[in-house]
Amino acid sequence: MTTIAPGATIGILGGGQLGRMIAMAAAQLGYRTHIYAPEESGPAADVSPSWTQGAYEDAAALAAFAEGVDVVTYEFENIDPSAVEVLASHGLVRPGAGALRIAQDRLAEKRFVADLGGLTAPFAPVGSLDDLETAIETIGSRAILKTYRMGYDGKGQARINEPGDAVGAWNAIGRQPAILEGFVTFDQEYSVILVRGADGAVRFWDSAANVHVDGILATSTVPAGSLIEGQLPAARALAKQVADALDYVGVLTLEFFASADGPVFNEMAPRVHNSGHWTTEGALTSQFENHVRAICGLPLGDTGLAARQVEMRNLIGDDAAEWLAILSDPENHLHLYGKHEARPGRKMGHVTRLSL
Repeated sequence: MTTIAPGATIGILGGGQLGRMIAMAAAQLGYRTHIYAPEESGPAADVSPSWTQGAYEDAAALAAFAEGVDVVTYEFENIDPSAVEVLASHGLVRPGAGALRIAQDRLAEKRFVADLGGLTAPFAPVGSLDDLETAIETIGSRAILKTYRMGYDGKGQARINEPGDAVGAWNAIGRQPAILEGFVTFDQEYSVILVRGADGAVRFWDSAANVHVDGILATSTVPAGSLIEGQLPAARALAKQVADALDYVGVLTLEFFASADGPVFNEMAPRVHNSGHWTTEGALTSQFENHVRAICGLPLGDTGLAARQVEMRNLIGDDAAEWLAILSDPENHLHLYGKHEARPGRKMGHVTRLSL
């Protein structure tokens, strides 16, 4: 097992808020970070000493970047896996390209989890309007059409409530290859977030009950309550199967619906996750620190709760302007991402509230 000592440089693909928080955790452990992203700057620029602007398709630039770092990780999954493979040919990349390929393709993701025995929503591939109409006949008219790739926070999706919605939904997603998912009757949504070390050791954080508004995560609350707690053994077992099958190293997130039939898998993210932001103050070791520990081959930290109850609330758009009122409550912990423009639907920061 390769151990990367403090003082080394961690390369991060992507310079958004997740890269920012990984870089902050890395600095706490004595590591330097170097961001590679197509943008000139971003939230991670404030806390990372090095930034390379380059396309993910630029093999020469990626190779030069890899030569200057000791390990590479990524902060989001909408990166061409071939870029990760180029980097891997020049050095160590954790997690690997395999997890990225599966997480990027909603159809492959569903099939992968179903093959492991996980319960998913009924689904069917859609490559044309005719395919969509046939899928609706099979799955039912209450469904969601999702593009295979490049969708998050409700993007790349269209709801279908009756057969006549097919044409509008197909046009709404740009007539791209897609997957039709039947509606799942559920009571709550939750995440299983784990960290898997380079030695195969796995630790789980407490699962948060997640509430979404307009397709964007609004709050995550721990403890999640008895319904979710009762489903965690099965959900965690599946999450560990996924991590082991991928020989995964780092933080991995699986999202679930709590249903009468048990945990229904929704989607996975091969990275630190918005629903785990509460761990920075609310857990003994945050998801960001444990991700750094894992990719550097260090012992994993304790994932236990540091408070009786924790709630994380996303600050969307103009919500971030409430910073003074938020800080007036001593139980609040404010995180602003340094984004200069507050647009509707844009995550500007989050606040974590601890009840000790």
